[in-house]
Amino acid sequence: MGAHRTDMHRLQELVRLHRLERSTRDIARLLRMGRSTIRTYAEALRKAGLLDGPSAEVPDMEALAAAVRAAVGDTPLPAQQRSSVETHRELIKRQREKGAMPTAIHDWLRVHVPEYSGSASAVKRLCRRLDGEGGPKAEEVAIRVETAPGEIAQVDFAYAGLRYDRTRGILRKSWVFLMTLGFSRHQFAELGFDQTSETWVKLHVEAFEYFGAVPRVIVPDNLKAAVVRAAFGVSSDPVINRTYRELARHYGFQVDPAPPRAPKKKGKVERNVRYVRTSFLSTLESVDIDVDRRELRRWLVEVAGRRRHGTTGRMPIELFEEQERAALLPLPAARFETVLWKEAKVHRDTHVQVEGAFYSVPWRYITRQVWVRRAAAHLTIYVGEELVATHPRLARGQRSTIDAHLPDHRGDLRHRAREHWISRARRIGDEVERLAEDLFALDDVLSQLRKVQAVVRLLEGYPKDRAIRAARRARRFACLEYRGIKNILVRGLDLAPLPGEQQELPWMTGARFARRPADVLVPPQQGDGS
Repeated sequence: MGAHRTDMHRLQELVRLHRLERSTRDIARLLRMGRSTIRTYAEALRKAGLLDGPSAEVPDMEALAAAVRAAVGDTPLPAQQRSSVETHRELIKRQREKGAMPTAIHDWLRVHVPEYSGSASAVKRLCRRLDGEGGPKAEEVAIRVETAPGEIAQVDFAYAGLRYDRTRGILRKSWVFLMTLGFSRHQFAELGFDQTSETWVKLHVEAFEYFGAVPRVIVPDNLKAAVVRAAFGVSSDPVINRTYRELARHYGFQVDPAPPRAPKKKGKVERNVRYVRTSFLSTLESVDIDVDRRELRRWLVEVAGRRRHGTTGRMPIELFEEQERAALLPLPAARFETVLWKEAKVHRDTHVQVEGAFYSVPWRYITRQVWVRRAAAHLTIYVGEELVATHPRLARGQRSTIDAHLPDHRGDLRHRAREHWISRARRIGDEVERLAEDLFALDDVLSQLRKVQAVVRLLEGYPKDRAIRAARRARRFACLEYRGIKNILVRGLDLAPLPGEQQELPWMTGARFARRPADVLVPPQQGDGS
């Protein structure tokens, strides 16, 4: 029978009405119970000596419950109320204590116990009874966290539906960012189109400026903009996103990420997410994000801030102004400059790609992973903690290359413009410039760039006066090949006067020789400009 599930207050009333000598029919009508059930209870209470006595004095509930339990224990359950898996109770209990779920226990019994013929539903019912027998577990107890003024703020993103983006001219998924102060429940909210690190940081800055101060601890979810790697248990620490870490240092707050898959650990902001959805988003008629942002700011002050909060019993904005604002950290003197940290790979051309632009890194780091810190006007690159490059920030498609980042003997080769090599030749001397122009003019179809590069770089390695004289000799004898020009320098032919030159060479001034200089020069070879 189901007597053990009956309210003990109703049994007290049954005893009182019986002692007033009311009929079974009247008692059943007044208590809305079946007459057979009334007779069953009356018999159980009569056996315990609780049915008769003064009507003004009725047995206490503990005595009634004990009498019912004794009667139920003596009465076998009908066949339809006996569990089909009761014979396997101990096996099910053992598996349940190990943490197995009812469906998994049913599957295990079906495979490993030949005589098992129960159903998954029967196992679930028995598991519910077993769970109830053990009473509540310590980890099931909800511990209410008391938050001091100014101590904690919880933050989160939530989906906010499709909204019109005027920049792109399309409807896009939108998100609402919320920061809720733990003590007063005052909150900041803003709509946006993404959850990137840059947006995450920018919205924190706007939230701090909205409150006019900074909470001491921020509790975020484990999204990548805040936490690169979550902590699973107390034996590991979460890895905070570098951009978020820099923001925290600037404003002086600490980051305390919520455990993975534990939304109740930031229940205040989770409840506010539901509140924003049901109170604000559900009543919006506009889908223009610019209009909705203005409405959201108004709603935060006039509606959300002035509601009577169910837990504190106070208006959030009132409690914030009275007790929490003064307890928050002050804003720093300077506004945070939004930066973005990201990992990048150095490609074989010694450059990393950031937002479509290319920045050079010393060539010895090719194929390595580096950290890039992107600020508003410049970009810095780190290998570990070592700063290896600084560049001005460029637009998409542009390239910044520092010559020192390239190998000494190959860096110049990236310059492909004719004017670049003509200007380098001009810096040595007019004669070298004219030699470079002659080399470029050798063929009107086949590019002579590589030849000019080789010759100019060769002449840059010698004193200017020798380079000029070598260029003059090469042009005089139409020696326009790299090998011939190199021969002029290696064999010292540039030191001998050209035919028709009457002036003395600088190295001959004041010198006295037993033989003429022409007698000691190496005899010229054919085609070397001699």
